[in-house]
Amino acid sequence: MNIGPFTLENPFFVAPMAGVTDRPFRQLCKSLGAGYAVSEMVTSRRDLWRTLKTSRRADHEGESGPIAVQIAGTEPLMMSEAAAYNIDRGAQIIDINMGCPAKKVCNKWAGSALMRDEALALAIVEAVVTACAPRGVPVTLKMRTGWCSSQKNAVVLARAVERAGVQMITVHGRTREQGYRGQAEYDTIAAVKAAVGVPVVANGDIDTPGKARQVLALTGADAVMIGRAAQGRPWIFREMAHFMATGTPLASPLVAEVKQLLLDHLQDHYTLYGEFLGARTARKHIGWYVRSLPGGEEFRARMNLIEDCGRQAGAVAGFFDALNDRMDRLPDVVPAGRAGEEEQQMETAG
Repeated sequence: MNIGPFTLENPFFVAPMAGVTDRPFRQLCKSLGAGYAVSEMVTSRRDLWRTLKTSRRADHEGESGPIAVQIAGTEPLMMSEAAAYNIDRGAQIIDINMGCPAKKVCNKWAGSALMRDEALALAIVEAVVTACAPRGVPVTLKMRTGWCSSQKNAVVLARAVERAGVQMITVHGRTREQGYRGQAEYDTIAAVKAAVGVPVVANGDIDTPGKARQVLALTGADAVMIGRAAQGRPWIFREMAHFMATGTPLASPLVAEVKQLLLDHLQDHYTLYGEFLGARTARKHIGWYVRSLPGGEEFRARMNLIEDCGRQAGAVAGFFDALNDRMDRLPDVVPAGRAGEEEQQMETAG
């Protein structure tokens, strides 16, 4: 499928997740088979652009294209300025956030709260498209099925934003009211796909290659977007590509390969965040990698006390060396399902 001038390698995408899909994580997922990845959401507030947090989110140094940046806000002019700001810093695709269910976002009427004000949502889309079109930058949008079960307006909004110039629509199969609770439903995504001519991406509870194939078949979507299932399991994208091509599961990765993947990820992570934040923000990634492995929870508890990047990486290497003495490959893992409450609060997915 294409987004504007960009042809994507496959239909398995990395979802934007605040605090997760930074440049090191996006690059890792792309190297392991993801066809496309979207950045953490960048605020449209000009006064925050020069903060270290935003500057890291707008860091695309060495990143393979297409570089997609998600922006969030409530004012059409500010959103158009944010689009231009990010294009100047390397963005090749701009994604509008109308899917984040986090209270701190929705309380300001951004994210999925915009679905309650269709006129404002459309005004934002029109402003962003107007800013991006002269520079040849496609605009995409991510949303939910609606605000609540009685206000499912994804189809209405999808038709409107397509007319306004949006070139791809991603739909998470839950309302904002649901957050990440319950099961994602795919009938609304199928209805959106039937209603528009632009590519549609299905998102929500897609955690295995078999589930990806099932959702593509159920919805007719052009691609699937993976969020929580890629946390600690970034090779899920190559598993999906292999399964779709052959109909057979791909063998679990070698322990030695996972050790090197994680160590390389950590070094990239430390380089971006520095010594102080690097070790602290890496803990969640390490925890996701080891949570289903023998001795993983005990190691996670010890690792969370380490505040030095070098010692942290050394501890990770030691854990996987000891694991490699017991097994060559990672055990086949049953998907962990929905994230814990702490992870749900952190994950403010776009």
